Amino acid sequence: MKEKTYRLIYNCPDQTGLVYRTTQFIAEHGGWITEASQHSDVDSGRFFSRLEIKADTLSFTLEELKTAFTPLATALNMDWCIVESDYRQKLVIMASKQSHCLSDLLNRWHEDDMQCDIIAVISNHDDQRRLVEHYGIKYHHISVDKDNKETAFKKISDLIDGYEADTIVLARYMQIIPKELCERYPHRIINIHHSFLPSFVGAKPYHQAADRGVKLIGATCHYVTEELDQGPIIEQDVERVTHSEDIDDLVRVGKDVEKRVLARGLQYHLEDRVMVHGNKTVILN
Repeated sequence: MKEKTYRLIYNCPDQTGLVYRTTQFIAEHGGWITEASQHSDVDSGRFFSRLEIKADTLSFTLEELKTAFTPLATALNMDWCIVESDYRQKLVIMASKQSHCLSDLLNRWHEDDMQCDIIAVISNHDDQRRLVEHYGIKYHHISVDKDNKETAFKKISDLIDGYEADTIVLARYMQIIPKELCERYPHRIINIHHSFLPSFVGAKPYHQAADRGVKLIGATCHYVTEELDQGPIIEQDVERVTHSEDIDDLVRVGKDVEKRVLARGLQYHLEDRVMVHGNKTVILN
């Protein structure tokens, strides 16, 4: 088991002495930094940083640490948070008929490869019930069609609220998330799109790719916004293909890319490595 750390994540206007003043605060209180990542963005003039500090080297509780750090954060005009590394986010996964991304996440969770608790799966089809319940996870089938979308998403929203979910993962959930839900969970709804965005947005991207004769196919993990497939990108990857591969081949290869891209993107999110600025992300590895 990894030792407990406090994660300090912040961004602020770039200026001289930022790193010194922040690390000085930690050192003055006996803090031992185990990991430090930072990025200075020239275009926006902002500085992004993520620090991990051994919790047992500080005499503070989490709330006391936040209180002690607040004056410095205010002086430097920071957007910031401090979280405990052993906090397990509560995940609700939303899925449809295809199981490859869902089953991959369930297995990673079962093997304790992800620091989270999957508390429920919501689907617009009943196809994955046996798979999900095999892992002892609650399964909710809520049908969605053009005539009942408002009612269906009200039920979905109530479920997510009831579970007090920290993050919602769309594991190939083939429905457009309504604006209201996007606004209530900003940068907390993660989607896997079966294309290398911004190319081939919307439905059937593999068919679009085949029509264009592409030599690379990819997948994109991104945060969901009200604009379809336009949210901040967290992670992407590609595989090389040739003219000899038909659409079924592209789909088969693409599924493997989707699984690993979603898993990596979600892992970055769970480890508080993703910082959103505008419609872009900074990934602090």
